[in-house]
Amino acid sequence: MPIVAEFLIAALIVVGAFFLLVGSFALAKLPDMMRRLHGPTKATTLGVGSVLVASMAYAAVVRGTLSMHELLITLFLFLTAPVTAFMVSKAHILRDRPERAKLPPTGSEKGWATLDPSPGSTDELAGFER
Repeated sequence: MPIVAEFLIAALIVVGAFFLLVGSFALAKLPDMMRRLHGPTKATTLGVGSVLVASMAYAAVVRGTLSMHELLITLFLFLTAPVTAFMVSKAHILRDRPERAKLPPTGSEKGWATLDPSPGSTDELAGFER
């Protein structure tokens, strides 16, 4: 294997391990749920992506073929992690009344949470058909 390829693959693994460590530390140490959400979705996604790209580069150098498994896993991860974080944060805002009260106004009659009919509403089922 060429020395340049070895250094590239090793660098991608080290960068990935660093981001995985930072993301795991953020998940364990940040004080509340909304801040903890950024550790796994930002840093850990980059860490896993970097390790998967290193695996693809290794397969390309050693076998001479592109590994489609790692490419599909990377694409799936980069597409689903932000959507999952968005849905978890919206659910948290909808369910946590004290946290919702601290949010600034939206500038419209709708609140921050998708199902919230209006800011300051006390009716939990106002957004649903009865």
